[in-house]
Amino acid sequence: MKPSLTAGLAGKREFTVERESTIGFMGEDARVYATPMLVRDIEITCRDLLLQHLDKGEDSVGTRVEIDHLAPTLLGMKVSIEARVAELKGRAVTFEITASDGVDPICRGRHMRFIVSVEQTRQRLMQKRAKAA
Repeated sequence: MKPSLTAGLAGKREFTVERESTIGFMGEDARVYATPMLVRDIEITCRDLLLQHLDKGEDSVGTRVEIDHLAPTLLGMKVSIEARVAELKGRAVTFEITASDGVDPICRGRHMRFIVSVEQTRQRLMQKRAKAA
């Protein structure tokens, strides 16, 4: 990882809530941003922020998500997710997360990621595949 990866580093991404990112079990009039899709977008936001500060051959994997999904977001609305590096412990990175849809704050929480070597991770996965076969 590069020396530029420090606590306090922040980034933001915007997403539009598309149909495939909504729940459908309450009917068409009640299509709102699904919590699992919010979690996916949080992970994307944090990973993208980290990638700018990692060395070639490094990436990150999610290890924990703790969120409060505070308000519904309607189909077609824009969501802004902000991530701030709250803590670095070796290769473990903790982010503080907030998100809003322009009307309401919709989320707050924390997300943890671990910086990995892509090649070493591939090798571990191949070993696990061999054990599972």
